[in-house]
Order: sequence, then C-alpha cells, then structure tokens
Amino acid sequence: MEAIETIEEKEKEPKFITAGEIMLRLTPPNYEKIRMANSFEANYGGAEANIALALANLGIDSTFFTVVPNNSLGKSAIRQLRSNDVHCSPVILSTPEQTPTHRLGTYYLETGFGIRSSKVTYDRKHSAITEYDFDNVDLDKLLDGFTWLHLSGITPALGKNCKKLIKNMLLTARKKGLTVSFDGNFRSTLWSWEEARDFCTMCLPYVDVLFGIEPYHLWKDDNDHAQGDWKDDIPFHPDYDQQDFIFQKFVEKYPNLKCIARHVRYTNSGSENSLKAYMWYKGHTFESKLFTFTILDRVGGGDAFASGLIYAMMKNYKPYDIVNFAVASSAIKHTIHGDANIEDDARAILDLMNMNYDIKR
Repeated sequence: MEAIETIEEKEKEPKFITAGEIMLRLTPPNYEKIRMANSFEANYGGAEANIALALANLGIDSTFFTVVPNNSLGKSAIRQLRSNDVHCSPVILSTPEQTPTHRLGTYYLETGFGIRSSKVTYDRKHSAITEYDFDNVDLDKLLDGFTWLHLSGITPALGKNCKKLIKNMLLTARKKGLTVSFDGNFRSTLWSWEEARDFCTMCLPYVDVLFGIEPYHLWKDDNDHAQGDWKDDIPFHPDYDQQDFIFQKFVEKYPNLKCIARHVRYTNSGSENSLKAYMWYKGHTFESKLFTFTILDRVGGGDAFASGLIYAMMKNYKPYDIVNFAVASSAIKHTIHGDANIEDDARAILDLMNMNYDIKR
C-alpha cells in the first residue's frame, strides 16, 4: 500500500518542458565596454533555457528542447544545462548537412554601472535552430508525459521554421491537455512590433498562463481597428485599477486564460531598480510588494519572474504569495551572475519575499 501511494504521488508531480534557443554569452569583465576589453567571460543562456534551469534548481522535473550544432560550443551549452539538473535528452545535436551554417548563436553583454545602462549586441543569425527542419520532429512524442509547456515570442521571431514549430507545439499541447504558459518577450532586433503582435495574438487562444500584456492586439473593435487598442491609454507604470481593467479585457476576449501576470520595473539608475507585479488569477487582480535592489546582473530578470510564478503555481501557493514569490525570484536573480536564477533553495526566495534579510546559519 505504501509503495502504491508513492507511485501515485509521483505521477501527480509536475513535469515541465520548454523549447527555444540557447546562446553563448560573452561579457567584458569589470563593467568594461567591448572596445576596451582584452578578455570575455563566457556563459550560456536564453529565455526558455533560463526558465528550465531555474525550475530544475528548485527541484521541478524540467526538460529543454532545442537544436545546437554538434561541436564543442553546442555540447558545452547543453553541458551547462545538464549540470543544473535540466533534462536534455530531446536536444538535437545537428550535423552540417542539417544546419549548413552550423553555428551557435552568440550575444555580447556590456554590463551597465551607475547611470550607464547595460547593452546587448546579438550575433545569432543563421544559428542551428533557425536552419533545422522541424517537420522531422514528432511533437506528440516530444510532449508525451509532460504537464506544463512554456513558450515565448522570441523563438517564432527567429525564422519561418521556428514560427511553424511554435504553432504546432501549441496545437499539440492543447490536444494533449498540457498547461501552456507564454511570454511575448518582444525583441525589436528580430522582428517588427506589428509582426510580433500579429503572431503572439494568434497564440492567445491556446494559452493558460500569460506573461506580460504585450506584444498582443487587444482591439476595442475587431472590425474597426481605427478605434484603437484597449492598452493604448495605459501608462508604462499603471496603477491597480488601470492594470485590473486591462486584465479584465484580456479575459473577456480570451476566457481560456487562467492567469495573467506582468512585472513593472522602476529604473532608478543602471545599478538600482525596483520591481513589483500584478497578477490576475481566479477572478481577482493581485498587486505584489515593491522590491528595491542593487543590480549585479540584470539579464534574465524577466525569466526569473516567470520561473518563480510557474513554480509557485505548481506548488499551489496562495495567489498573493504566488505574485510575491515571482517578484522575489526576479529580484534575487539580479544579484546573481549569468542569465539564469540558480538559487536552489526556495526558502531563500521566501525569506526575501517576506523581507527577511538575516544571515542563514
């Protein structure tokens, strides 16, 4: 009887999978500009990979799907994920015949300091994931056994093959009954605002948990776009009533949405920011505490917010605790080098959430 209960309990445990690009990140040390640098610190990251890694560190069964070249760079990127307990068995190590340019995407980060903001320069064109033919991938088999799929608006911006992949993953996940989360994650270097809005809006009917309120169309009148978007008059830093109004408009149009969450950033300087968040869940909008912190590494803060919210939902936290845990996860990531939140103790995030800064002995 005891063994049967253990098996049943294990079957209820969430199994998370995500798909996207992982890149090599090169950063000049000591807040230097690229033109001053004689060396670079190497790391690996990408929006979806960051979330998989953060969840795995918190003990969630987490899997990542991507395509990387079958060379030292590709293998090194996957090795970093595996070293953080992310399952990478579905990852495709491509050959030069499958991905002719045969390269891993790269980006360069100049870390901001004080009044100087951080700056990212991408070198990701013709990376392996953009050249691979995903028609050869059995998505039904890929998603089999998982309970949660996370996707973002970055991957479809990479190319036609990636757009098709994301569309088909959404359809397959819906058919198989997975919880689907989606983060629009607009990147102006990859596609236009209208392209992003068109595609990401198409995804909304298949989404359960939505991160952010852009880039999506939320027309006041679907037959007369001249009347504008409901979000047009909402400021960058909305108050509670303004944000609640927009959440309600999303849910009216897309009743499939079970949760909508967004964080709001206040940039005091390149080295100090404040964060809070709003979340619509179970018919109500919740507002988090405001967290202010000094920045060590800002990249991946949004991904840490998403992973924190997913984790808290999987663990059935109360709504107010879900949104605060998500913001605390993002805040703590800003104190960690690299793209992802490697904090492996949920209690540390809970302590921060409760504004408990005492030393842990």
